[in-house]
Amino acid sequence: MADRMRLSIVMPVLNEAAVIERALSRLRALAPEAEVIVADGGSTDGTGERAAAHAHVVTAARGRARQLNAGVRAAGGEWLLFLHADTVLPPGFEGAIRHAAGRGFRAGAYRLRIEGRHPLLPLLAWGANARTRCTGLALGDQALFVQQALFEEQGGFPDQPILEDYEFTRRLRARGIRLDLARQVVTTSGRRWDRDGFWRTWWQMRTIYHRYARDPASAAELARHYRDVR
Repeated sequence: MADRMRLSIVMPVLNEAAVIERALSRLRALAPEAEVIVADGGSTDGTGERAAAHAHVVTAARGRARQLNAGVRAAGGEWLLFLHADTVLPPGFEGAIRHAAGRGFRAGAYRLRIEGRHPLLPLLAWGANARTRCTGLALGDQALFVQQALFEEQGGFPDQPILEDYEFTRRLRARGIRLDLARQVVTTSGRRWDRDGFWRTWWQMRTIYHRYARDPASAAELARHYRDVR
């Protein structure tokens, strides 16, 4: 891969006015040459207006899959990186993508750290990293990255209301396409765990993942039980 990698970073947002400017300023400092696209799903708190000073903003129908796909349609990078507003990339994060490409990978994710109050959050992050390493499945909190050509081959993220990232990587695995688990670590907010309680949230998420694994068609029903963290 050439040193000057063409990278597009797509960030789906909904009512993130409290954090969006800080997140984008930090991102611009880390990757001044990357294309940054914010896909707004109809924020009512001024998120889009605040983001416009730092990134290209596109509007889309609410729903993370639809927002991400809309962001990609506006992207011109050879590689795509999908980043949540409350996830922080490490310095030099682009090196992980170059390293993966140099080893023949077409997609990957970062190791995860969860920032929050509960002492068991590091164990959850360890489990997420082990899952990606052993099964090739990953979630959006791990900042998925993928070649745009591969993303288009896959038809983008599936149009479903929940676990679009998990399903995307599941479909890659079904095709025999492995994810590279980068050595670098991204830090995501544990705000859901802090707000709703560790064990309650753990049980809710465990139930959702297990039910979805048994029946992917249940995504719409499961989404009704998934309360918005905002």
